[in-house]
Amino acid sequence: MKKADRSYREWLLLAILLGVVLLLIMIPTGFEREIYINAIGSRARLIALDNSNMYQTGVVRMGEQICTIEILSGPHAGKQTEAINLLNGKLEFDTVYEEGDIAWVLVEQDKEGEIVFTNMVSHYRFSKELLLLALFAFGLILFSGKTGVRTIISFALAFLLIWKVLIPLTLKGYEPMLVSLLVGSFLAVACLLLVAGLTKKAYAAIIGTIICSVITVLFSMWGTWYLKLHGAVMPWSESLLFAGYESMQLTKVFQAAIYLSCLGALLDLAIDISSALEEVQRHHPAITRTALIQSGLNIGRSVVGSQTTTLLLAYIGSYLTIMMVYMAQGTPVMSILNSPSVAAEILHTMVGCIALVLVAPITSVTCGYLYEREDITMQLAPQSCTEKQITGTTSSKNLNTPSCPRY
Repeated sequence: MKKADRSYREWLLLAILLGVVLLLIMIPTGFEREIYINAIGSRARLIALDNSNMYQTGVVRMGEQICTIEILSGPHAGKQTEAINLLNGKLEFDTVYEEGDIAWVLVEQDKEGEIVFTNMVSHYRFSKELLLLALFAFGLILFSGKTGVRTIISFALAFLLIWKVLIPLTLKGYEPMLVSLLVGSFLAVACLLLVAGLTKKAYAAIIGTIICSVITVLFSMWGTWYLKLHGAVMPWSESLLFAGYESMQLTKVFQAAIYLSCLGALLDLAIDISSALEEVQRHHPAITRTALIQSGLNIGRSVVGSQTTTLLLAYIGSYLTIMMVYMAQGTPVMSILNSPSVAAEILHTMVGCIALVLVAPITSVTCGYLYEREDITMQLAPQSCTEKQITGTTSSKNLNTPSCPRY
């Protein structure tokens, strides 16, 4: 009955969180402004190209491509028109097309619905991105079954909470650190309950994650002050100011980004520790609180080492080209370490590593209080029972006495 009740509650939780996902999909962000009032996004196929105005300058191309396209979707599907693809000499942003490519375009129309101008945006990648997502979901469900379905819901919930809640509220002027902490805490609770169910290992991981989340937020705030960093080190941050958000506190957004980038690792390590200690307690139900906590600390020492290296590699990977530029120019190491961009990544890494070092003992202590001597089904034999009685050679009369349990 107890197991059935827990199963019912877990299905109810799953239904509630799935409802939250569907609600987040439907609610608007409040920032659905289009670049042009009368612009319509459409798929288009390039059927001809005029590259006479495009020229090569060093390793980049500049000028323009005159593209003849066939619109494939929207109210103008089937029509052919010309579009201009401007090249500014920035490989990061420029797209060079070839005949047969499928592109995403913005079609500007007049009041009568006639095409006025068509702007090339980029290659159309959405269908391919959906295919990658489908492969991920299929592999996850094939390998993990029901847990895989829960993981997909958790994955969707994480993306939607950031896209539909955190970013819009931050743009509307709410405190970035508070919003990120609330969203991160809700996400931690939802993800851990989805993955681990309504179990003590989930509760222990949640407690450890939320405590370390608060510590991570405080460390990120202190670290930006200590290293004298500001939010402008983030890509595109100045563009946000020029887009009409001059009052945006970029430094606080940067601090919130540090916390969010560490949250996944905190979740991972917290559930690793709590799951491992659940197994220890289940196979050794008479283990003492001190011994269980010590086991968690021993497990944590091994896991923290690999997790901190994972964080380091992730952050270095995202800034690999910057490091290569510094090295190619022969920049002194001290100049590299003191540059704002590298110092920001060092802060990212160190805050994440400190949080990981703390989450292991905090989760271990939490497990020690939640797991200690849980569900012990076998007790030591009382001193009044003889060895002969315990081994089963005693009479049935003796076995039925309250002081001599049957094994």
